[in-house]
Amino acid sequence: MSQQLSSLLERFSEPETLKMAKLGRELRAKGIDVIDLSLGEPDFDTPQHIKDAAIKAINDNWSHYTPVSGFLDLREAVCFKLKRDNNLDYKPENIVVSTGAKQSLANAILALVDEGEEVIIPTPYWVTYSELVKIARGKVVEIRSTVENKFKITPQELEAAITPKSKVFLFSSPCNPSGAVYSKDELKALADVFRKYPNIYILSDEIYEYINFVGAHESIAQFDDLKERIIIINGLSKGFAMTGWRLGYIAANTEVAKACEKLQGQFTSGTNSITQKAAVTALTGDLRPSHEMTEEFTRRREKTLALVKDVPGLKCFEPEGAFYIFPDVSYYYGKSDGTNHITNSADLSMYLLNTAHVSSVMGDAFGEPNCVRFSFANSMTNIERAWSRIKEALAKLK
Repeated sequence: MSQQLSSLLERFSEPETLKMAKLGRELRAKGIDVIDLSLGEPDFDTPQHIKDAAIKAINDNWSHYTPVSGFLDLREAVCFKLKRDNNLDYKPENIVVSTGAKQSLANAILALVDEGEEVIIPTPYWVTYSELVKIARGKVVEIRSTVENKFKITPQELEAAITPKSKVFLFSSPCNPSGAVYSKDELKALADVFRKYPNIYILSDEIYEYINFVGAHESIAQFDDLKERIIIINGLSKGFAMTGWRLGYIAANTEVAKACEKLQGQFTSGTNSITQKAAVTALTGDLRPSHEMTEEFTRRREKTLALVKDVPGLKCFEPEGAFYIFPDVSYYYGKSDGTNHITNSADLSMYLLNTAHVSSVMGDAFGEPNCVRFSFANSMTNIERAWSRIKEALAKLK
C-alpha cells in the first residue's frame, strides 16, 4: 500500500543555504578542497566566559525541564540587554526564549498569520521568511529593492504594497543577505506609513545587530506609539558565535508573547537549560569579544570588497552590516565555458561550486534572481583563495 505524506511538505522548500552547504560537504567527502562562502556562521569559537558559565551550569545540575518561555533570570537578562543596547523598556512577560531565532520567527508568524493574509517582505530576504509564511498558509507580498537603492525600500514603495489583507511586515536590519542597514531617519519614514495602518504587525529581525559597520544599531521599536505591534526577533548565534547553542528570543506585547508560548509548548517546550544559563552571562557580561569579532569582520569586508572590484561584471553594494556581499551577477547570464551554460543565479552558484570549488548561495532563494550571496565569515586566507578561484572561473565564461 502506497503511503501519502502531508501536503504541508509541498508548500515550502528546503533552505538553499543548507542545501549548498550539504553539496559542499559531499564534495569534501570526495577529497575536494571546497572553500565555504555559503553558510551564515561566524568562524569564531564561543567566548570563554560564556563557556565557563555553561560548565558551571552543568556542575550546578541545571539539567531539568525549563519553563516554556525561558528561565526568569534569562528573560530579565534580555530586558537588561534591550535597555542597555537599545534603550527599550520590556518586562520578562514580554520575552519568549526559543530554540534559535528561526523558531522565534516561526512562533511569531504562526501566531499572527491566518490563511490568505498577506505578509509584506522587502527583497532580498532571508530564505526562511517566505517559507514560514507559506507554512502558515499566508501570502508573501514582495517589495523589490535594488542595488542602486542600497537594497532598502522607500515609504512610497511600502505604502503601495499595503492592501486590506496586509497583516505583517517582516524585515531585517542589518539584512541577511544584502548587508543593508536602516538608519533612524529611514525607519522613522517607514514608521510614518505604519501609523496609517494600525492593523499591521511589524516583525523586526535584529539578529545581526552587533555586526554593524556604519554606527549604532537602530531598532524600529524605538517609536513608542508603534511598539505594541512590533515583535523584535533576536538571538545569540551571530553576535556571540553561539550558532550551535540554539537560542533566540522575541520581545513583544504580552498577548503575542503568550500566543508564542502556547505554540512553543506543543512543539519543543523550553529551550536547553545549559544554553539558557550561558546566555545570561552572554547578555549581561563582557561584550568585548563580540566587538572584536565585528572588528575582524570589518577587515574581512574591506578585503572582500577589494577582491570583488578585480572581478569584471560584478555590481556590488558595500554591505553596512552582517557578513555577506550580495553582488548582481547577471552580467554572466547567457555566457558559457563551452560545457556549462549560465542562465540564472543557480547555474552560476553551481558552476562556482563544481569548477572553482567555492560554495555560495543563489539569489533566487532570497527573492533576488540576479544576485548571489557570498559570506566573508571565513579566514582572510580562505577569502583570498576563494576570490582568486572565483575570478579565474568567471574569466572562462564567454
